[in-house]
Amino acid sequence: MKTILLNRRTALVLMCMFFTAGMLVHAQTLAIKSSTVTINGETNVNHDFAIKATEVNGKMTVANNRPQTLTVEIPVRSLISGEKLMDKKTHEAFNEPKNPKILFQMTELKSVQVNGDQIAVTVTGDLSLKGATNKVTLKADGKEVSPGVYTFQGALPIKMSDYGMKAPTAMLGTMKTKDQVTVNYKVTFEGAVIDFNSTAYTQNN
Repeated sequence: MKTILLNRRTALVLMCMFFTAGMLVHAQTLAIKSSTVTINGETNVNHDFAIKATEVNGKMTVANNRPQTLTVEIPVRSLISGEKLMDKKTHEAFNEPKNPKILFQMTELKSVQVNGDQIAVTVTGDLSLKGATNKVTLKADGKEVSPGVYTFQGALPIKMSDYGMKAPTAMLGTMKTKDQVTVNYKVTFEGAVIDFNSTAYTQNN
């Protein structure tokens, strides 16, 4: 009897290993090759500002023609406005020595809709800033630039106070940035050729 049970357990383990290996074989990876990510906001004196991320890293894994994972990292030190004082205040707002990275990790795929070479994607995920993490929804309009090259762009409004961040100030506190900023992004992934055209997926809540 023990021998039969052991054989069954062994068979189950082998089946699980075979299934997992099969999924890994079919998983494909795309990495960020270029990007334009800008944080746009306003001050209490109606002065617009823009802070650009000069370094963006990340990758997406795809299986069954649908995104399975998505991770994006931005070093806080790469946030540059072109004004030294503004850059210093921005890095201080993030408490950069203790929180050197901005991190987004996808937790759920909500929808993928394809129309020709246009790809509309909605995902939810965890956004971490200054040691705090909140769930956000990203809606991106994508395009297949060429086989294996895909560009996605969109905008995400963020309230700094939701992450325990104090709005940067200048001019002895007389100029203060408003709490809400907007992250505008255009990111190009490159890697495996994905047949997004074969899928149209919308999660049923």
